[in-house]
Amino acid sequence: MKHSQSKSVFDYYGKPSFGKALPLSFQHILAMIMGAVTPPLIVAGVSGANGQETMMLVQLALLFSGISTLLQLYPVGRFGAGVPTIFGVGFAYVPSLIAVGSVYGIPGILGAQIAGGIAMIIVGLFIKQIRHLFPPVVAGTVVLVIGLSLYDIAIKYMAGSGNVNADGFGSGQNWLVGITTLAVVLLCSQFGKGYLRLAAIIVGIIVGYLMSFAFGMVDFTSLHQAPWIIVPTPFSMGIEFHASAVISMVVICIVNSVQTIGDLSATTVGGMNRELKDKELSGGLLGNGLCTLVGSIFGALPTASFSQNVGIVAMTKVISRYVLGIAAVFLVIAGLLPKFGAVMTTIPYPVLGGATIIVFGMITMTGIQLLVKDELSSRNITIVALSVALAMGINAVPEAIAQLGDTARMLIGSPVIVAASVAFVLNMILPKKSLKDEAREREEIERQMNQGTVKSEAKNDNAQLREANASN
Repeated sequence: MKHSQSKSVFDYYGKPSFGKALPLSFQHILAMIMGAVTPPLIVAGVSGANGQETMMLVQLALLFSGISTLLQLYPVGRFGAGVPTIFGVGFAYVPSLIAVGSVYGIPGILGAQIAGGIAMIIVGLFIKQIRHLFPPVVAGTVVLVIGLSLYDIAIKYMAGSGNVNADGFGSGQNWLVGITTLAVVLLCSQFGKGYLRLAAIIVGIIVGYLMSFAFGMVDFTSLHQAPWIIVPTPFSMGIEFHASAVISMVVICIVNSVQTIGDLSATTVGGMNRELKDKELSGGLLGNGLCTLVGSIFGALPTASFSQNVGIVAMTKVISRYVLGIAAVFLVIAGLLPKFGAVMTTIPYPVLGGATIIVFGMITMTGIQLLVKDELSSRNITIVALSVALAMGINAVPEAIAQLGDTARMLIGSPVIVAASVAFVLNMILPKKSLKDEAREREEIERQMNQGTVKSEAKNDNAQLREANASN
């Protein structure tokens, strides 16, 4: 199917000039790059990987983030969603990867990941038949919790690091840079006009970066140490299969598919003002499963949809796949040329936090938009309320599940998994009632109560009459 060539950034098939598209593309890269490189760094630390293996994990994360995104933007056959979305190695898998990697190392992770990728593909093949199990009340709850669960990351970044024990965490200098970055993003997005408004995030990052540089907060060590080029080699990190690792990875990959459903739905609702189509959803899951499967062969960790980029699409309404495609190409280049990727990782945490906290807020609002597409009946409100309460409550008090087994902690410790599981189960078992049904129930209860009152009054009158007759 041919599409008329448009230059609008608000058209999915639009192809604006490279000069206009580039800054909009970099917004997406800068919003997700730390999220893409942090999981391999964490996993490498607990898996006993050496320096060379750690660097390869980081570079492959960037490479397959780009490849996965390109497949979603430019589908091949049934693989790929064909909606404006960014995919990459994500945080959702980190608890499971840590649990597996600490016992079986990187080879154990990659072997289990093959099974996880196959599980994703199976879900994608049959999603049309089971999609009715994930109505707006379920998908919206998942997106809502995704947004809520990201707030602490943004605040930690604004305070100076993803680790609260880092030197200088919470210093006034960090907060000054973070708040200045946020203020610039807010001013440009709300008071700016034309292109300045669309590029609000990149403008904020530039201002914050220059301010950080003036304060001596920019560290170029990683840039100097990075080699110029790497060439990925299949099976270079080894692959091992262990039953417990495979089971854990399959579970987390299936649950992550619910997050993908939520993110893709949020993208079309927030950025394109329409519902997600079955073909797009199936293609998104199939594409993600394929990249996760192939990535394990080379040593890349599993991929997922990036919620912060969903927020950017919802905020700017820029849905041109050409814009996001440029971002994907740069990620591929960064994966093959470590020097290039290292430049982007020099951005200080406070700058990233100040630029993304409003984006995370947009994700939350997109979840609310999904929820109100369904009736806010007491049934649906109960599903959302209990799912969010359990997910965020456990997330706020991790000590509450400290005595559980590793597998249980791995699953229950993720707010997204808790919210998805609770919302899914409640939607299945609670009787479906519309607002009209509930109104009729209240009317019936009120009628019965009124009848009871009338009968009670009649009994009292009869009793008083008997007492009067007896006295006479």
